[in-house]
Amino acid sequence: MTTFNIKIEIRRLQLDELAASDLRIVEEAKAMTAHSYAPYSHFCVGAALLLSDGSVYGGSNQENAAFPVGTCAERSAFFYASAQKPDVAPVAIAIAAQTEGRFTDVPVSPCGMCRQALLEAETRFGTPIRVLLYGEEGVYVVASIRDLLPLTFDGSELGS
Repeated sequence: MTTFNIKIEIRRLQLDELAASDLRIVEEAKAMTAHSYAPYSHFCVGAALLLSDGSVYGGSNQENAAFPVGTCAERSAFFYASAQKPDVAPVAIAIAAQTEGRFTDVPVSPCGMCRQALLEAETRFGTPIRVLLYGEEGVYVVASIRDLLPLTFDGSELGS
């Protein structure tokens, strides 16, 4: 038997410690929570995706009574940006969540489907997507979506 460890670095910063471009997308992610349609969970998530050309695209979660039909904020932002600028690489995504009109104390991390969708973009463009997770207690900063999905499944497994 072989045992190995996977180590990732997550930094926790306060808003005033963020670079201007990071603060911009964190604030946009927070604002996008107001655009959520979450009548069932009342858990409103917003995301903002920064592209390499400096443009920012926002998204919010959209629920449906048939739960699998809805979509997460992260994929909403990513797919919208990709539809508008398919050849421009995403470089960072910020995510924020609130419930009952209050942002979460601890940052919320993207679900597995969102991690996989963003990993595809990292692989496609050959560049990491930084992840900024907002919570009232601070912002977690992760260097790459791959760090949140360390045992990845990408095109290499398919022989692509």
